[in-house]
Amino acid sequence: MNTTTIYSVEGMTCMGCVAHVKKAIEAMEGVAHVIVDLPLKRAFVQANIPFEAAEIQTLLGAKYSVAVLVQGPIATAVSEGDLHSVNDHLDEADAPWKQLKPLYLIFGFLIGGVFLAYFSELRALGFDPVWPEMMLDFMALFYLVFAFFKLLDLKGFPQSFAMYDPIAKRLSVYGKIYPFIELALGILLLMRVGITQVLVVTLVILGATTIGVVQSLLSKRQIQCACLGTALKLPMTQATFIENAIMIAMAIGMLFHG
Repeated sequence: MNTTTIYSVEGMTCMGCVAHVKKAIEAMEGVAHVIVDLPLKRAFVQANIPFEAAEIQTLLGAKYSVAVLVQGPIATAVSEGDLHSVNDHLDEADAPWKQLKPLYLIFGFLIGGVFLAYFSELRALGFDPVWPEMMLDFMALFYLVFAFFKLLDLKGFPQSFAMYDPIAKRLSVYGKIYPFIELALGILLLMRVGITQVLVVTLVILGATTIGVVQSLLSKRQIQCACLGTALKLPMTQATFIENAIMIAMAIGMLFHG
């Protein structure tokens, strides 16, 4: 039977630290689930054997300071914030799709915004002559919005991205410039400049990311999706694959149309 232990982990300063701490603890034998909360400086660990703080301290190194706050059934937490956080996290572990609400909202707003922008053209001309322009604008806004969220944490994003993207794993600078690549692609699409080249680049970068997403899903690793940067804590789920697949399908459709 798994027990939950709350650890205090001092020394975390960014989402890169969170990813490091989470990955290290997940590698320990008997660990079922790990949630690392940066604002609270806490690690919530479900495992069949409780670990001493010294064991985790050895794994993490001298940069971090680890202490056990609560061990066993969580009946009374160290603080109201801890109790709220652990209850929320354990619920989310059972239903990760609930965490994807921001992603659903963004897609909904993008689709609705593009539809409304072309509403008069759709009424006058019908769908067939208008859909290529609608798709280009949707892809442009997709890139701009997703680049915006990545730019909120330029320090933490590359480390989170490298956990699953095969190019970022091998080339650290790629993760650092990736938000700017998305920004440039979005601007070029809005300006209708180099559309064919943009679509080809889309197939390359999103194709590589999709391979990494599929590998992560098949291995059933519980990692954070970096599609919206590190500002929003989204789990890696099938929705990440679907999101990339939609953009790839649109790029292929536009290349054949053009």
